[in-house]
Parts: sequence; structure tokens; C-alpha cells
Amino acid sequence: MNEERPGCLSGLLKLTLLSAFFVWTEEKFGFGKGCSCTGCGCGLILLFLFILLLCGILFGTDWTHLSVLPR
Repeated sequence: MNEERPGCLSGLLKLTLLSAFFVWTEEKFGFGKGCSCTGCGCGLILLFLFILLLCGILFGTDWTHLSVLPR
């Protein structure tokens, strides 16, 4: 069984890039942007997506693998 786990620097780089991308998208499309509540809606969608990506980075979750059987 070959378990390839990313190193610490790789994880930190991913988190840094995710944080920078989150800040940029929040400034462009997030909370308070757009007319009426579209900024709030986009902000919540972005927050939900980035929480999923954060969990994927921290816990190594493969969100594309949908099978219930072990690999």
C-alpha cells in the first residue's frame, strides 16, 4: 500500500493560496457587493465552498471520490 501524503510546506502553501484567493473573491463578489441580497448570497456560497476546500486541505479529503467502498 503506497500512501503518499503531502508535506507540511505543501499544505501551508495551499492554505496561503486559498486564503489569498478567498480574500480576492470576497472583495470582488462577496458580502456587501451587488444589488440587494446578491452579495450576501454570493458571500454565503463562497464561504461554503471555501470551508469545503479548507477541510479538503486539512484532512486530505477527496471530494471527487464518491464510492462507499474502500479503495
